[in-house]
Amino acid sequence: MTYLIPLVTAILVALSMPLRGWAAAPLATEIQRTLQQEQLTGAVWATVTPEGGAHTGAAGLADAGSGAAMRADQRVQVGSVAKPLVAIAVLRLITEDRLSLDTPVATLLPALSFNNRWEATDPVRVRHLLSHTAGLENFRLWHVFSLTATADTPLDAAFTGADAALLTVQSRPGSRFAYSNISYGLLGMVIEAVSGQRYDRYLDTQLLKPLGMRDSTFGFVTQTGPGADPRLAMGHFEHGVTQAATPNYLPSAAQLTTTAADMASFAAFLMGDGGIDGKPFIDPRLMAQLGTPAGTEAVRAGLTTGHGHALVGRDRHGQLGYCHPGTTVGFNAMLCVYPARHKAFFVAVNTDSETADYDRFTRLLIDALELPPAAPVVQRAAPAGDIGAWPGIYVPAMHKISNLAWTDIVFNFVRMSWDGGTLRLAPFQGKPTVLTPTGGRLFTQAGRLDNTHVLLIGDDGQRIVSDGIRNYAKANMALFAGLWASLAAGLLGLAYVVTIGSWRLLRARPRTRGPLFAPLMGVLALALPAPLFYLQSFMRMGELTMASATLAVVTAALPLTLAAGLARQWRGGPRNVADTVALMAALQCTLVLAAWGMLPLMLWK
Repeated sequence: MTYLIPLVTAILVALSMPLRGWAAAPLATEIQRTLQQEQLTGAVWATVTPEGGAHTGAAGLADAGSGAAMRADQRVQVGSVAKPLVAIAVLRLITEDRLSLDTPVATLLPALSFNNRWEATDPVRVRHLLSHTAGLENFRLWHVFSLTATADTPLDAAFTGADAALLTVQSRPGSRFAYSNISYGLLGMVIEAVSGQRYDRYLDTQLLKPLGMRDSTFGFVTQTGPGADPRLAMGHFEHGVTQAATPNYLPSAAQLTTTAADMASFAAFLMGDGGIDGKPFIDPRLMAQLGTPAGTEAVRAGLTTGHGHALVGRDRHGQLGYCHPGTTVGFNAMLCVYPARHKAFFVAVNTDSETADYDRFTRLLIDALELPPAAPVVQRAAPAGDIGAWPGIYVPAMHKISNLAWTDIVFNFVRMSWDGGTLRLAPFQGKPTVLTPTGGRLFTQAGRLDNTHVLLIGDDGQRIVSDGIRNYAKANMALFAGLWASLAAGLLGLAYVVTIGSWRLLRARPRTRGPLFAPLMGVLALALPAPLFYLQSFMRMGELTMASATLAVVTAALPLTLAAGLARQWRGGPRNVADTVALMAALQCTLVLAAWGMLPLMLWK
C-alpha cells in the first residue's frame, strides 16, 4: 500500500496548483521530482518575467505530520532572505536624509562598545554593516540555538551583558567580507534608533506596505500554540521531522514570514529604479549599488563579484545575477534577480537538510526563466610571475565564531598548489576547486563566466586568496604545524590512556589505583553529556542546561585528571616512561585548547 503515498501526494499537489496553463506543469513536475530525490518536504516558488509578470507554484507537503499539500499562497519563512529587505529599509532612511552610509554606528548606538583598533581612522559605519564588511563575527550559539528568547525580546538583548569579545572587529572595517548576522542585528537597532519605532513595526508599515507585500511580516509568527498561523507551512528537518518556529536573539537578521507572490513583488522592485507607483522611494544611486561590492581588498585587486548593499553577485549555471540565500529553523530559501533581463525567481523549501542539494532548484528555475546564454567575461591568460610564492596552507582570515578560532585553523584550512597551468584549492573537508589563470593574480573556476578568485596582499600584509565572499590567509606554518602536532600527540596520549588504562583496570585488584585510573575516568566522563543532549531539544544547544553544564564540567575536569595521573606517577615508586609520555602528551593538548578558549567548553558563551 505504500505506493499510494506518492500517488496521493501528486494528486494533492496538482489540485493545489493555480491554473496558469500547461506551461507551468513541467516545472512543477521537476520540482516535485527533486523534492522526492533530495528527501525534502515541500516548496513554493515564484518567477518574474517582463512578458508574463509573476507566476507562483507549489509542490510537496506543507506539513509532513498532517499530510497537507503545499499551496502556492502558503506562507513560509525565509531566514536570511530577510536581510535584503532590512537593507532596503536602511536605504530608505538614507534616501530620506535621516541617516547616511558613512554614519559611524557608535554614534547611533552609544550604549555599545566596539573593540576596534582602527577606530581613529576607520570606525564601523552603516555601509559596513550592510555589506558584511564590518569585521564582526557571525553569531554565537546562544543567539540562535536557545528557547529563552521571546517574540518581545528587545534587540539589544543580543549584546547586553554579552562577552566583551562579541563586538571585536577582526579586520579593518570595509576591507574584507565576512558574513555576519550580528551586523544585521545591529542594523535592526539602527532602524529603531533612527525611526523611534520597534524595528518590525517600522518594517511592516514603512517598507512591506509600500512594496505591496501585504501577506508578509517581520513580526514573529509560528505554527503552533496561541496565535498560530494556519497558513504558515510547517518547518522540517531530515526524515520529515517537524519543527515549529521559535524566536531568537537576532530576529532582524533572519525573521520574515512571507509568500511567493510577495517575494515576486520584492524581486520586481529590486530590478527597478527605486520608485513605487511613479514616486521615488529609494535613491536610484543606492539602487545601483545593491549587488555591487566596493572598497574591499578583493575589489581593489580586480574582483568584480561580491556583496553590495543588499545582494551578492552570483555566477552560476551560465548566468550572472544578484542573489541572497536564507536558512532558518526548518526552511531553506533563495532569491535571485537578473536585472539586465528583468527576470527573477524565488524559492522556499520547508526542510532544513544538511545533505540536500538545494542548488538543483536554482538550476530548474533559471531554466524556467529561459535566460539566454551569457558570454564569458574573461579568458585564459598568463598568471603573474610570482605565482610560485603563493602555494601553501591557507586558513580562514576571519573566524565566524571567534571562540571557535582553534577549530577554524585546524580543520577549515585549504591547501593551495600550482601545477604550472592551473591553481588548485583543496579544502581539508570538501571537494577541491581547480582555477584557471585569467591574467595577473585573477583566476576563474570551470563553468563560470567571470573571475571567481584573486590572490592579493591584504592591508595587514598577509597573502590572501579570496572569492569575494570567503577569504583565506596564508598560514603561519609554525603555528599551524604546532597546533596539528599538539592535536595528534594529544589524541595518541588519550588513546593510550583509554586502551592501557582499561586493560589495567580489568586486570587489577579493586583497590589498586594506578596513574592511569584518574585520567581514564576523566576521558570516560566525556560521554556523560551525550544522553543529556539527546534528551533535550537541539534548539537549546546554546543555553545553560544540565547537558551543557555537564559538558563544561567534564571538559574542565579532563586536564585536572591528567595532571593527577602525572602527580601519582611521580610520587614515588617505579615510573613507567610510556605512561609519563602519554599523560604529558594528552595534558599539553588540553592546555593548548584551554589557551584558545576551547576548554572548558561552554556552549552558552
